[in-house]
Amino acid sequence: MTLSEPGPSRAPAGGPDADGFALFLDFDGTLVDLAPRPQDVVVAAGLGQTLERLRDRCGGALALVSGRPIAVLDEFLAPHVFDAAGLHGVETRHAGRLLAGAGADDPGLRDVAERLSAFAKRHPGLLLEDKGRSVALHWRLAPELEDEAVAQAGAAMERLGPGWRIQTGKSVLEILPAFASKAGAVRAFLDMDPFRGRRPVFVGDDVTDEHGFQAVLELGGLAIRIGDGPTIAPFRLPSPTAFRERLTRWAEGAPIEV
Repeated sequence: MTLSEPGPSRAPAGGPDADGFALFLDFDGTLVDLAPRPQDVVVAAGLGQTLERLRDRCGGALALVSGRPIAVLDEFLAPHVFDAAGLHGVETRHAGRLLAGAGADDPGLRDVAERLSAFAKRHPGLLLEDKGRSVALHWRLAPELEDEAVAQAGAAMERLGPGWRIQTGKSVLEILPAFASKAGAVRAFLDMDPFRGRRPVFVGDDVTDEHGFQAVLELGGLAIRIGDGPTIAPFRLPSPTAFRERLTRWAEGAPIEV
């Protein structure tokens, strides 16, 4: 998978009813602007209603695909509830039913979480986000600590074994199960109604979304990158604000295009 800068271009329109599309949307940096701390993101007024209208327009084929736990997505978007893949695909909810993600915490991951939490507490500006089935170490408020944070996480990984991997993102790294993949989450949804048989559209902002882009492109779908940075996505919008404006237009009946 080679990343490059997409040029200005226009995605094919989906027609006025968008019945042929299935939408897969990242959360942080895509639907909402990034914040210094994960808990500080702000959901724009009316976003939940817009997503509901767009879901109806797509025959129900809209899902959130995020690194957040599904329960946290629900808190931010309450009272609106959507199909979702959380923790990069560790959790999946479809038609109100949790299909994956149940099970006790891994004792090894608990040990890693405690060690990285202690490390973060010794270094102001670092934040350890314990998601239960994964842990994320953030250095957005202390960029000078990136190398040390990466080294600490690498040492912690040695305690876990081959069933785990490190995934990097914007000022963050995450230790998560090796099977977790946004691409896998997208493919799983596309095997279920109402997503089955539709043309997938994946929208994201980070390197963590690139495998999702790759999956939909292999299936003849559309990949849209939000913000800057190299990507395999052919299409780009400059910011979450621009994407929310586009979502509103789509929900109001405009063709699904960039």
